[in-house]
Amino acid sequence: MEHTAHVGKTALPGVGTRYDLETDAGPHLSVVVHQDGRRILAFHDPEDDDNCKDATPLAFHEATALAKLLTPDPVAHLHQHIEIDLVTEHIPVTNRSSYAGRTLGATQARSRTGASIVAVLRRTAAVPSPTPDFRLAIGDTLVVVGTHEGTDAVAELITGG
Repeated sequence: MEHTAHVGKTALPGVGTRYDLETDAGPHLSVVVHQDGRRILAFHDPEDDDNCKDATPLAFHEATALAKLLTPDPVAHLHQHIEIDLVTEHIPVTNRSSYAGRTLGATQARSRTGASIVAVLRRTAAVPSPTPDFRLAIGDTLVVVGTHEGTDAVAELITGG
């Protein structure tokens, strides 16, 4: 069974608007939005609506932050269990590299390290998603994505040590 919130709205002439929420737990909560944009968050005695137990003014940025905290994120559950630490590294192909002049496939970088070479930067151009037959040249910069360990392993592989 879905619960519905009991929300009320009261005009406060010369002040602004008061929005009231009666919670299932009992406390009565209100937000007074002043004409100048100020907001005051207040808690009332459930037995006496006019008896304010506590109140705090909220600056605009605070009200915005509170609203974000209270608004459900429809995709939050997709992120809560994923903790992948991916990094992007630029690795130069130097004259010390045993892969200069050889194909990208010859490195077997992905199967050996778990990291992927997603692009090659050459002079003033970029080659996105290079194929295994792409020939590496001295001066190329490999754009590598993976874990810290994986990208470090590709750097060691390509630079020769």
